[in-house]
Amino acid sequence: MQNPINPFKKALHDKRLQIGLWLGLANAYTTEICAGAGFDWVLVDGEHSPNDVPSILAQLQAIAGYPNTHAVARVPVGHGHAGVTIIKRYLDLGVQSILVPMVDTAEQARAVVEATRYPPQGIRGMGGARASRWGRIPKYGQEANDQICVLVQVETQAALNNIEAIAAVEGVDGIFIGPADLSASLGYIGQPDHPVVRAAIEDAMRRILKAGKAPGFLTPDETLSRHYIDLGGVFMAVGLDVNLLARHTTALASRFKNPTAKA
Repeated sequence: MQNPINPFKKALHDKRLQIGLWLGLANAYTTEICAGAGFDWVLVDGEHSPNDVPSILAQLQAIAGYPNTHAVARVPVGHGHAGVTIIKRYLDLGVQSILVPMVDTAEQARAVVEATRYPPQGIRGMGGARASRWGRIPKYGQEANDQICVLVQVETQAALNNIEAIAAVEGVDGIFIGPADLSASLGYIGQPDHPVVRAAIEDAMRRILKAGKAPGFLTPDETLSRHYIDLGGVFMAVGLDVNLLARHTTALASRFKNPTAKA
């Protein structure tokens, strides 16, 4: 048995557009529905969703049935002892592409990368579990490092100031711009589409590309998604399962309860 190649990581290095969907319902059944929709990648959210390690595992197993869709997982924290531990647990589940929130400095980014690598390149604890197919991939320990994709989130003014240094960290494959927290950090809480915030996002994307790394973004606004794709966005999440469910159920109820209202 061979260690799986990470096609998502290669696509990011080649700057090939990858269209994704954010998953926050924390349910393997709905995750499987979304995994079969045709997205290049889906992100299982462990930060702002009621997920734990067993529910992440169940969703990874659901996504595995759709080999053209790559599973990315966001950890709740990536720093300190807690971050090292949770990253290790996600990787042992078989996650090959990991998104880490609130990375403000090159030092933090370097610590994240080290947490995803086996020695001597890093400090990931030896184990492997499901990732090594319980030891059935004989060279997993020697080959795993090369297939791990590290995505870090830039979502504060401090992180914006340090983009070039973060991008220069070996092992960082992509930089995701978090619009909600970034808007709050810039003083425009709840206004990710404010002109000041948009200008900061556009400038960040240009700087990430210039540094040779792949920029990523999330927005359910189709016009805005296409705008950021045109600016060079590489891993773009164009919707969220919770948002789709909330929006379409509300619209459906409204059409029947308020038939004269505009749909």
